[in-house]
Amino acid sequence: MFRKIKRHLGLKKQQDNIDTIYTGIDEPLPRNIERVKERLGEIFSECSDYIQREIVCGEDGCIRILVSYIEGFVDKKILNQDVVRPILDYFSSTEGQDKAKRIYQLIKECIISNNEVGEVQSMQQAVYKIVSGDAVLFVDGSNSALVVGVKAPQGRQVEEPDTEVSIRGSREGFVENLATNMVLIRKRIKSPNLKFEMMQLGIQTKTDICICYIKGIANEEIVKEVRKRVKKIRSDAILDTGYIEQYIADNRLTLFPVVGSSEKCDKLVAKLLEGRVAILCDGSPYVTTVPYLFIESIQTSDDYYDHAFFASFLRLLRLVALVISNLLPAMYVALVSFHHTVIPFKLIITLAASRQGIPFSPFVEAILMLAAFELLREAGVRMPRTIGQALSIVGAIVLGEASVRAGIASNLMVIIIAITAICSFVVPPLIRATMLLRLAFLIAANFLGFLGILFMAVVVIIHLCKLRSFGIPYMAPLSPLTATDLKDSFIMVPIWAMITRPKILFEEYTRGTVGLKRQEVDKISED
Repeated sequence: MFRKIKRHLGLKKQQDNIDTIYTGIDEPLPRNIERVKERLGEIFSECSDYIQREIVCGEDGCIRILVSYIEGFVDKKILNQDVVRPILDYFSSTEGQDKAKRIYQLIKECIISNNEVGEVQSMQQAVYKIVSGDAVLFVDGSNSALVVGVKAPQGRQVEEPDTEVSIRGSREGFVENLATNMVLIRKRIKSPNLKFEMMQLGIQTKTDICICYIKGIANEEIVKEVRKRVKKIRSDAILDTGYIEQYIADNRLTLFPVVGSSEKCDKLVAKLLEGRVAILCDGSPYVTTVPYLFIESIQTSDDYYDHAFFASFLRLLRLVALVISNLLPAMYVALVSFHHTVIPFKLIITLAASRQGIPFSPFVEAILMLAAFELLREAGVRMPRTIGQALSIVGAIVLGEASVRAGIASNLMVIIIAITAICSFVVPPLIRATMLLRLAFLIAANFLGFLGILFMAVVVIIHLCKLRSFGIPYMAPLSPLTATDLKDSFIMVPIWAMITRPKILFEEYTRGTVGLKRQEVDKISED
């Protein structure tokens, strides 16, 4: 017990030390330029990328200005053209002694030609702006500093994302630059109701986070809940939206994704127009959306660009593929191990012939083949793209053929695992959940046959019906049944017939109070 107390105190002390890194420099800016140089030298000690340049001009060198920035973040050409050169030209042609008293205002209002000019009053704010990529100007005799936006272009250009390929529609995907991603959204929604709320997360990283929604369309209660959960995050580092997803999810132990994620601009804009809220993270091309429903896993952006008949057929096909990828190996094991009478006589003869000489039971055989498939899939993902594709294809063919010839697996089992693998790739958002659910169904089938599969299916369905995403039932509009929202579920109506937004996002939002009257919900929210 004493060890636990000691460890807790040690962690608290470490957290306090981390907090003082920033609170310790929360002090007013010194008026003396030498004191500023000394303080910044202490803060950025052993930082070889920290650059500072002192400008001395005016009559008898009475005007002293310190320019501080981080190497690589700043476009030096723009810094010299918009900041340094105008200052030198102006004060070389005027009498500095008369202008020294109002030098700060002159630089801010008249001399600097850059449009992005801000102001800070504390050392903490100045340090944050420097490490964020801006140039900060300290003027001798002033207790404020100027922040000039001269960032160099960072990151890759806008291109089509590899993870979400579209046959039709926009090819633009999000990038790692937050400002670029905001422009891509604004370009598609030209309305002042599109709101971007900025904040910083991460004690060490101070990562820029943006909450995006359309005011008047998004439910205000959901927006408040998103803002509340995001502000509660306490972590040293936020490097991707995946970090945020794990903190804000309603149920952190479920296998199913309760927070959406996308790289496609048109897909995100469509979700915003339905009333959802997006969370953007600087440094990540993935944008998180909430609430996220199960039905979204089988939807694609191409569905809305094609005829409704084809879209409905493809959605049903994806649903069938999802069921097959979860149940097919388990059903094979159940049939071979328990339910021989269900199998036709001719097929029993084929099964017996294919399993002749196999030293393993159907369950062990299925486990080995599924493990081999998952290893090949993981190797194909982690290897370089060209090598990974060749490894997956050649490895699957060689392993399948070799295992059959060696008598480790039957021909039918290889076919079943191949069909299972193909079906699992049809619904990408549920690949990880399907991987573990397939194993659970397989174990249940090995002990109880079809009864075990049925029992696991009931457990999974009950679990899905209990899940919520920011207060919205995960299985909506099927559970609870919302007739008006069925137009965009497994069966899709033509786009011209979708005249209403999802009703569940506006009338059923509560924190565990779905089914109450609107007045009762408002009362609970006020309390």
